[in-house]
Amino acid sequence: MTLLTIFYTVLFYFATGVFVIGLAVKIRSYAKTPAPLKIATTPAPVTTGGVSLRMAREVVFFESLFKSSKWTWVFGWTFHFALLLVVLRHLRYFQEPVWMPIVLIQPFGTYAGFALVAALGGLWARRWLVDRVRYISTPSDHLMLALLIAIGLTGMAMRFVAHTDIVAVKVFVLGLMRFDWQPVPADPVLLIHLALVAGLMIVFPISKLLHAPGLFFSPTRNQADNAREVRHVSAWAAALDKRP
Repeated sequence: MTLLTIFYTVLFYFATGVFVIGLAVKIRSYAKTPAPLKIATTPAPVTTGGVSLRMAREVVFFESLFKSSKWTWVFGWTFHFALLLVVLRHLRYFQEPVWMPIVLIQPFGTYAGFALVAALGGLWARRWLVDRVRYISTPSDHLMLALLIAIGLTGMAMRFVAHTDIVAVKVFVLGLMRFDWQPVPADPVLLIHLALVAGLMIVFPISKLLHAPGLFFSPTRNQADNAREVRHVSAWAAALDKRP
């Protein structure tokens, strides 16, 4: 077994551990954070069913972003939808045999890479061209967009420019899953792509990409507007009410 295989195997085990544990810790923190005040963004639903429907529209259609900025919505929704197709396409490397829905989605996932990179380019341009967005943008915002674009470009390069041995890649990935280490293909573009993906997994739990799970814990979105019907009483006020 080569040092290259050992390095990438250990790297992906480490990245997976950081990603899973870090994400679990963050979600646990979100779940334990108290939200005693009703601060749902109005107009808000007044029932649990209405909240679920609103959350579904937010997750699937980015409703609030659409109302806020149409251009940002176009780039943002396109990026997320293209990313979904690309991720689903990559599931074939983790399956043997490959599920039929994943087989059918392969052509769409292939060309979704172009939409993904184009949408990321639009979002990055927005951070330079829109004054108020440029003012609040930090180096980490630019680095994260650059990382995502680099992942997309290297992935497309392997598909349309310098073809890699996808059979060997699948053997390597399945070996990781089964703890049966297999040689990683010594393809420079593939190695860069894998390193970038591992880097994304490592920084995900400490980056703004946490808005993905964080959306479900946002009080402005997951609360019903029933402050009058369901009154919150703080602990100290409840204690005063019980005094003789």
